[in-house]
Amino acid sequence: MNILDSIDSIFYYPILIIVLAAAGIYFTVRTRFIQGRHLIDCFSMVAEKPSDKSQVSSFQALMVSTASRVGTGNIIGVSTAICLGGPGAVFWMWILAIIGSSTAFAESTLAQIYKKRDHENERFYGGPAYYIETALHSKALAVVFAVFLILTYGFGFNMLCSYNMQSTLMIYDFYDAKTTPLIIGGILAVIVGICIMGGGKRIVHVTEVMVPFMGLIYVAATVIIIGAHVSFIPAMFKMIFSDAFNFRSIGSGIAGSCLVYGIKRGLYSNEAGVGSAPNAAASADVSHPAKQGFVQMLSVYIDTLLLCTATAFACLITGIIPSEKLSGAPYVQEAMSTVFRGFGPVFITICMIMFGFTTLIGNLYYVDNALAFLNHKKMPGKTFMRIFHIICAVIIFLGALAPMNVCWDLADITMGGMAVINIPSCLLLSGVVMRALRDFEKQKKLGKNPVFKARNAGIDEEEAECWK
Repeated sequence: MNILDSIDSIFYYPILIIVLAAAGIYFTVRTRFIQGRHLIDCFSMVAEKPSDKSQVSSFQALMVSTASRVGTGNIIGVSTAICLGGPGAVFWMWILAIIGSSTAFAESTLAQIYKKRDHENERFYGGPAYYIETALHSKALAVVFAVFLILTYGFGFNMLCSYNMQSTLMIYDFYDAKTTPLIIGGILAVIVGICIMGGGKRIVHVTEVMVPFMGLIYVAATVIIIGAHVSFIPAMFKMIFSDAFNFRSIGSGIAGSCLVYGIKRGLYSNEAGVGSAPNAAASADVSHPAKQGFVQMLSVYIDTLLLCTATAFACLITGIIPSEKLSGAPYVQEAMSTVFRGFGPVFITICMIMFGFTTLIGNLYYVDNALAFLNHKKMPGKTFMRIFHIICAVIIFLGALAPMNVCWDLADITMGGMAVINIPSCLLLSGVVMRALRDFEKQKKLGKNPVFKARNAGIDEEEAECWK
């Protein structure tokens, strides 16, 4: 456990803090603050229909990526960051989301440019492993990335998600530390196993319905909490900003500071630059790669600027003092109890189950994509996939039994491994991203609905095979 914690600490400070900040600032400056200039496009592109109704739409790709992003991290991740790092962690989450959204645009645009077509199943697929292999001509690095993705989303994140879901029951009288995790882990494993046996299309349809529904209900509840304590809003903001810029506190222990916890939990929640969302982005049928880049930027905003902020405000505005003992679900449940009384903890439990469930199946959508890459660009046989999905279900079961710090450390380390491969790759391919963006903007300025041709943007048609 100490070894995992040590690796985790070194990984995020200084390595990932520097990589994330450098990439976010670089893409923000080079795209001339795309986050603000194209904010309207982020919304308008979501409604675009695919040319073939059987293909994945922009909205469906957004829901799959949001299903993975929006999860237990929006509740327990935020609570943990505040309780262990301080209220200032919220500010650093915002900063990571704002500058990181430009990186999210870059990685998802690249996924679209270098996506592949599965003629047998009539679908598109792709992601970082594909653009690393095709554009950077590094098969070995692409394989390492795919392995890290499988470890992160098939194991690390799903173990953590399973633990977080069962931890919301700890406050109830019926909770028994010996038997309850076993029961909850078993139920989760069986239900998720049934869903994933249906394959990628079933995952897409489940997330398309559940994600918007659960998000709206959760935000509505937090708005009620904030409204009930509206007079404390100025004090809450003062608390966030004073702690965020308390450099004496940060300097005395940066590894456990609000800065690092904000970045860790922000990255875990919105995944900007990690290389996960591009796997969903590549599946969409759009007329221009930049369109899916804008859509995935919106997913980052939904996750952090909306849902994570809703959790943070609902907790901080109630005046309940965050502490290590309250870290996780208890802090949010205590906050909800100030308005909803006995129903508050129950409501958070329901939200955690819904958020966690879509996260579990959304994660495994990414894993299937990585397995296909490792198996010469086609899905492994039914027997292999059945065995693999059973293993994934067992991992979900074990996650409910594992200690909290082990789950967090494993998730952080494997996710960090993805990010340190994907972000430098995006930087090396930034010229391709900019050519695609300029092509989109040029057509948009002429009043056209942008349609991409690789040749027109100076991109090799053999490498961007879907855009000849």
